[in-house]
Amino acid sequence: MVMNQKLDEKQARFQSENTSNRLGHIASNLARLRTFCNTDYPEAVESVADETMYFIEWTAADIEPEYAEELVNIQVQIARWKLKFDSLWSDESERRNMSEQASTWSARVLDMSGLLSESI
Repeated sequence: MVMNQKLDEKQARFQSENTSNRLGHIASNLARLRTFCNTDYPEAVESVADETMYFIEWTAADIEPEYAEELVNIQVQIARWKLKFDSLWSDESERRNMSEQASTWSARVLDMSGLLSESI
C-alpha cells in the first residue's frame, strides 16, 4: 500500500513536468545506468532500470509517435535485461555492452528532449 502511494506521488511529480524535462530525466537515468554497470552494485542498476521503465511509461503517450516508439523500444530492451539480469551481470562483456547501450540511449534521449538546444 505505501509502495503504491509513493509510486503514485512520484508519478504525479514526474508528470507535472514538461515533456522536455521528463525526457531529460530519462536520459539522466540512462547515463546513471551506464555508470552503475561499471560498479559492484547490481541493486543500483536494477533500481534505476525500474525507475527508467516507469519514466518511459509515463512519458511515451505525451510525445511524438516516432519518439514514443524509440522510448518503448528502450523500455522493452531494459525489461529483457531484467529477465536475465543475473547472467548478464556476471559476464563482463555483457555488462560492458549494457553500459555502452545505455550511453547511446542516453545521448539519443537527451537529443530528443531538445534541452541542449534550448540552452543556447
